[in-house]
Amino acid sequence: MHGPVHEHLTEDHARLERHLARAVADPARIDPAEYERFRGGLLRHIGIEEKILLAEARTLRGGEPLPVAHVLKQDHSSLATLLVATPTLPIVAAVRRILAAHNPLEEDEGGMYDQVDALLTPSGAEALLLRVRGMPEPPLAPWNDNPRVIARIGRLIAGDSGAG
Repeated sequence: MHGPVHEHLTEDHARLERHLARAVADPARIDPAEYERFRGGLLRHIGIEEKILLAEARTLRGGEPLPVAHVLKQDHSSLATLLVATPTLPIVAAVRRILAAHNPLEEDEGGMYDQVDALLTPSGAEALLLRVRGMPEPPLAPWNDNPRVIARIGRLIAGDSGAG
C-alpha cells in the first residue's frame, strides 16, 4: 500500500495523461483547450515536485537531496522547454517519451513518491498535502516560437537533452 503523497500525485499523473490524450484524440489537429489544460497542469505538477516534494525531502534528509533528484530536475527542465512552443505532434511525442521514462522514477515501488512518504510523519504528510493541493497553476506565457527555442526543442525531439 502506498502513502498519501504517492496516491495523490499518481492520480495527478493520470489526470494529466487524460488531458493530453484528449488534446491529440483527433490525429489531424491538437485541441488547444485540452492542451492548455495539460500544459498548465504539468507545469503545476512540476512546481509541486520541485518546490514542495524535493525541497521537503532535502530538508528531512539533513540537506541531502534524494538520489534521483538530479535526473528528475533534468526531465522537468526538458518538459518545461517543450511546453514553451506552439504544440505539434512531434513535441507531444517527445513529451510522452520523457514522461514514459520519468513517471516510473516517481511512481514505481521505492520511487520518489514512496521515498517522500517514508520520510513523513502522518501529520507531516497532511501538512505537505495541504501545500500540494494549494499550489496554483502558474500563469501561462504565450507560445514562444523563436528560432533559439525551436532549435532547443528540435534537440529534445531528437532525444538529445543537451545535458553534459
